[in-house]
Amino acid sequence: MMNFKLLFIFISILLQSYLISAQSDCACCTNNHDDFDFWIGDWMVYDTTGNVIGENQVIQLEDHCIINENWTGNGGVTGKSYNYYNAIDSTWNQLWLDNKGSNLILKGKAEEGKMIMRSELQKGTNVAWYMNRITWTLNADQSVTQQWDILDEEGKLLRVAFVGIYRRK
Repeated sequence: MMNFKLLFIFISILLQSYLISAQSDCACCTNNHDDFDFWIGDWMVYDTTGNVIGENQVIQLEDHCIINENWTGNGGVTGKSYNYYNAIDSTWNQLWLDNKGSNLILKGKAEEGKMIMRSELQKGTNVAWYMNRITWTLNADQSVTQQWDILDEEGKLLRVAFVGIYRRK
């Protein structure tokens, strides 16, 4: 009877060790890493009047650690973004690069059904300083609205740079 108890304890310890190691094999399988999953998919992107303005394929890379955007706009602009959750400062981060030489670095946080990221202040030509704010909102019909705002240094809206409505293909 004593050997059976020892065997049971030994098997329990092995099982717990296995379960712990299995959980740690996926470093990016947390609730925080799921915050931006609503944007993953193959999309047709429309303006607010219903005209198609481009296509976007948003996929997961590196065992759910990166969300990769692949944009093709009707005007010839193509670009990619790399989005990731930084557990050190609890923020989402995006690096955007396109074929016109533009880049954008954003940082932000998820809210219920939204992702909101901002750039740091940048020197402007029409205003002294400005920042970019991009908000992705999951809509009731499972489409996603992306709005890119240009804000002044106090955070007041200067203009809307882009509104795209993402509908699954």
